[in-house]
Amino acid sequence: MIISTASTAAGLIFGFLVATAYGSGFHLFTGGPAPRVILYLIASWMGFALGHFLGDFLGINMLQLGAVHLLAASAGSWLLLVGSWWLVNLEARTPDSEG
Repeated sequence: MIISTASTAAGLIFGFLVATAYGSGFHLFTGGPAPRVILYLIASWMGFALGHFLGDFLGINMLQLGAVHLLAASAGSWLLLVGSWWLVNLEARTPDSEG
């Protein structure tokens, strides 16, 4: 199978932009200090990449846009975003911080 470098580059840029929009939108929705947006961006980029590769490996072709497995990549991105939000807020809700 031959993969065109033009479609790969376009998919990489598209995926980066979508994951960036997910991460910044998640920060806008959940709020928090400004440096936390960096955590959400990194979580979104990693989740998008992992979801894309998992979708490619498992053959999930629903909502595929060019070379990007958009459904699987978006699910991975949102899972890591919610997971990172949960971990950050878990630290704030520990019993030690209440007393």
